[in-house]
Amino acid sequence: MISGGGTGGHIYPAIAIANAWKEKHPASEILFVGALGKMEMQKVPEAGYKIKGLPVAGLQRSLSLENLKFPFKLLKSLTQASQIIKDFKPDAVVGVGGYASGPVLYAAQRKGIPTLVQEQNSYAGLTNKILAKKAKKICVAYPDMDRFFPTDRIAYTGNPVRKDILDLSGKRENAFTHFGLDPAKKTLLVLGGSLGARTLNHAVLKDMQILEEEGYQVLWQCGKFYFQEMKSKLSDSGLKSIYLNEFIREMDLAYAAADVIVSRAGALSVSELSLVGKPVIFIPSPNVAEDHQTKNAMAYVSHDAALLLKDSEAVGALEQEVTKLMKDSSLASLLGKNIKNLAKPNAANAIVEEVEQLIV
Repeated sequence: MISGGGTGGHIYPAIAIANAWKEKHPASEILFVGALGKMEMQKVPEAGYKIKGLPVAGLQRSLSLENLKFPFKLLKSLTQASQIIKDFKPDAVVGVGGYASGPVLYAAQRKGIPTLVQEQNSYAGLTNKILAKKAKKICVAYPDMDRFFPTDRIAYTGNPVRKDILDLSGKRENAFTHFGLDPAKKTLLVLGGSLGARTLNHAVLKDMQILEEEGYQVLWQCGKFYFQEMKSKLSDSGLKSIYLNEFIREMDLAYAAADVIVSRAGALSVSELSLVGKPVIFIPSPNVAEDHQTKNAMAYVSHDAALLLKDSEAVGALEQEVTKLMKDSSLASLLGKNIKNLAKPNAANAIVEEVEQLIV
């Protein structure tokens, strides 16, 4: 049983773990448990797995009447999780974070079923810290996580990522053709996630004319919330080397085309970018719990494996950082080499091996 979700950063590693498990144990049954109304309820069935939903939801940071419902939803979710476990009879339960993870792992631990926590970030969330107290194994994506978890139960496995980015060799020419890019120009790839990132979009808007004048082209994923606004502003600019996309599905080709990458620092993004091995400028989102994106980014910056630009400084400073990497090939090469050294390409299989040890 695999539980959790809420964001792609939880769901895609969960599906990668399920795929790796199914590859080794094709006859076994896998059941996901997620939160009703969250994206896992769509993405997991699309990946070919069954999922059950719980009514659990998080506390709102602002004063809200929804918070009054929280204890009732949690209690109902605990009861339902217990029943789902009773019916499914799992040999082990994996929690990947997200609202559903808490009640499911808590219920499993009360029944004596071995549990594994997969912590994607460099700063452990409150739920995982609580669940880890009785978990048999905690799989982490960053070193030095003994600040949060018992050392003897930590496995440094990395975050599972999609297979198509494990090898980008030979894809660069295809990438230029696919996106209509100019092979003679250096390419900046800007990623703000599927929904988009306001700061990244406004930073590109402010600097896109200078970037084009410098001879660079920009492959830009702006997100669905901002697409119409960005499209309108770009069409008014008359610029020819800014390639706007609402969402990029062929991420392997986007990575292959890039010379420099600008990205938020969500756990999944950071893990993917370490495998890609290109120079990266992280602009962490300030709108996340415990500022964990900054902590994710700093784990790489401290190893000379990426640059960091604060969200509050990005608009107006992006072009300068990009140009520095485009023109300083030795710095770009150093960052690309160091970030690749931190990659964990076999994370999903490593986690599967840890689960196998729990069941034996």
